[in-house]
Amino acid sequence: MYSLVRDILFKFNPEAVHHFSMNQLKLLCSSKIGKQIISANFTPKNAALQKEVFGLTFKNPIGLGAGFDKNALYLNELEALGFGFVEIGTVTPKAQAGNDKPRLFRLPKDKALINRMGFNNDGVEVVKRRLDKWFDGQRSAVDGRLIVGGNIGKNKVTANEDAWKDYELCFTELFDYADYFVVNVSSPNTPGLRELQEKASLQKILSRLQNINEGKAKPKPLLLKIAPDLTNQQLDDIVTLAFEVNLAGLVATNTTISRENLVTNTQEIKAIGAGGLSGKPLTKRSTEVVNYLHQQTAGKVPIIASGGIFTGTHVKEKLNAGASLAQVWTGFVYEGAGIVKKICKELK
Repeated sequence: MYSLVRDILFKFNPEAVHHFSMNQLKLLCSSKIGKQIISANFTPKNAALQKEVFGLTFKNPIGLGAGFDKNALYLNELEALGFGFVEIGTVTPKAQAGNDKPRLFRLPKDKALINRMGFNNDGVEVVKRRLDKWFDGQRSAVDGRLIVGGNIGKNKVTANEDAWKDYELCFTELFDYADYFVVNVSSPNTPGLRELQEKASLQKILSRLQNINEGKAKPKPLLLKIAPDLTNQQLDDIVTLAFEVNLAGLVATNTTISRENLVTNTQEIKAIGAGGLSGKPLTKRSTEVVNYLHQQTAGKVPIIASGGIFTGTHVKEKLNAGASLAQVWTGFVYEGAGIVKKICKELK
């Protein structure tokens, strides 16, 4: 059924369809009975899937990666679809429009997407108010609430040498509202951002965040999201740094700038231009990175696997490679609202 709906939706602009679809779901979930019906159909009911990671209890190991709900607009609806956790953002200090449109492209033959969104978001103050309202409404939850991660970044106009200020501000402002934090220095769509993956730059950002974190009564898990395009030497630097600054975990991986082995016509790919590639072409590489990080850390640093996850088999591959949790994004677009329940059924 969804494949038919998807074929129709794929005839329209990807970004417009995203907002249309989520707003329709929001309408359906706007009443208590509406959300109950959606939850009954899409939320997996298996206590055995519950996982304890970073000191947090996840109802199931399937989350939604950052970039889908950038502004914490759809937490109620995504909870109804059964996600064990949702990562909002990437959030920056100031609101920014992102890159020029069009900036999101489908590659159906490859089950992939290319995006160059550019950290478009409403800014930390607006997102903070939405999270405050969300958590206030969750105080009466009796069966465990949705875990919310905060993915934070820097504004495009902020120079790299001052990037730490942006991360520090977002971390401080969202501290009371996010269950865990992810430092995003691996998006290919903000000029110069990936340069911050070099050890010296990362050391400054992460050390400052941990200094703030450790001064709190209850520190929050702090994670780092990395690109799939790093060399083993660069990954080794990440591992060393993870231990030096006591990171709670790693997210592997973000989108890739590679265009190798695509089925889509080369001319079409060239016409699309720059952006991060996600989806099926990333499945193997992201698993390789998860496995390498797991081995190099001796399993002491939990990993959230992200990249090319469409089925329970893909999740099993990530878990066998050493991941503790998994995130979908492009798979959600191609497989539809039932992806969490489908994957959890396969895991069972």
